[in-house]
Amino acid sequence: MTNHPTSELHPGAVAVVLGTRPEIVKLANVIRLLGPAARVVHTGQHYDEHLSEIFLEEFGLSEPGVHIGVGGKTRGGQIGATVTAMDLHLEKDPPQALVVQGDTNASLAGAIAANAREIPLVHVEAGLRSFDRRMPEEHNRVLTDHLGDLLCAPTTVAEQNLIVEGIPVSRIQVTGNTVVEAVMELLPDESKRLDILAEHDLEPGRFVLATFHRPENVDDAERFAAILDQLAHLGLPVLLPLHPRSAARASEFGLLERLGALRVIDPIGYTDFLGLGAESAFLVSDSGGVQEEVSVYKRSVIVVRRSTERPEVLGTFAELVEPEDIGAVADRWLGDVDELHRSLRDLASPYGDGSASELTVKAIRELVDVG
Repeated sequence: MTNHPTSELHPGAVAVVLGTRPEIVKLANVIRLLGPAARVVHTGQHYDEHLSEIFLEEFGLSEPGVHIGVGGKTRGGQIGATVTAMDLHLEKDPPQALVVQGDTNASLAGAIAANAREIPLVHVEAGLRSFDRRMPEEHNRVLTDHLGDLLCAPTTVAEQNLIVEGIPVSRIQVTGNTVVEAVMELLPDESKRLDILAEHDLEPGRFVLATFHRPENVDDAERFAAILDQLAHLGLPVLLPLHPRSAARASEFGLLERLGALRVIDPIGYTDFLGLGAESAFLVSDSGGVQEEVSVYKRSVIVVRRSTERPEVLGTFAELVEPEDIGAVADRWLGDVDELHRSLRDLASPYGDGSASELTVKAIRELVDVG
């Protein structure tokens, strides 16, 4: 099918909904490729400057044209307020299609609003499944997929999940994951990475980078304490950019003293985070995006969660553990860090070659039948 020029989509024809920093990361190139046709709607789920504005700047994106301030509300409050505000916006100026990404409250709210106004819905990163109903994100992603008209699955595993659930193959396209091109674009070169390490007084391959923010970990005092205790005894410096949610819970649970054993810093930009990750011994995290990113810059991550929706990296770039098992995996990896890194160097990322955004935009154009 012919790849038509973007000019054939009228300005603002495609509403792109985002609310968190992972959505900015994974939709940035889609927005750029759409050009004037993209109408960016920011729900404000992440409203801290470190979690939103700095990411827009790093990807060279303009301020979103539409803001919906739902940050700080409960999950139900965020979804409800966003659906209401989106419905009013879509009524006044309906786009030809609406794009959401991943499994956030913004994604589900955008999907519901699009469905209510009979606007074609595109779900980027469709088909991920943890099969764990305790995760709010699992409900978000399943519902969004079943409302979608175009489901951009990052892998054939995700595609199969959708097919098993009865979603027609005609609505599914395997595109790869847009995170690959995001990492390839913003990963600093070796010289810049060494400068970033120097800023934090760290040596290449001789520190651990950690992040934690998921409710299953930081809203549970016992799990959170166990994670911090394990990190404190890894034998290497542990750099912990502390998410605002995690900082609040640490204070609430009386865990500030445990944080004192780690190198705690404020949240950092995506470029610096990638640079640190690429020079780390390994990472310890509950982030979904980190599991994908390490497969691009060839590091491993200890995933501290009960389940993961990214099985493609288990046994290669990632290992899934409970908090009390962090140290055991770390000890094994630290036995020969250089060999660990060598073993990953030539492994291909399961998330594609960096063409996901191009394939996604092409599929969007076909969905709205431009030309």
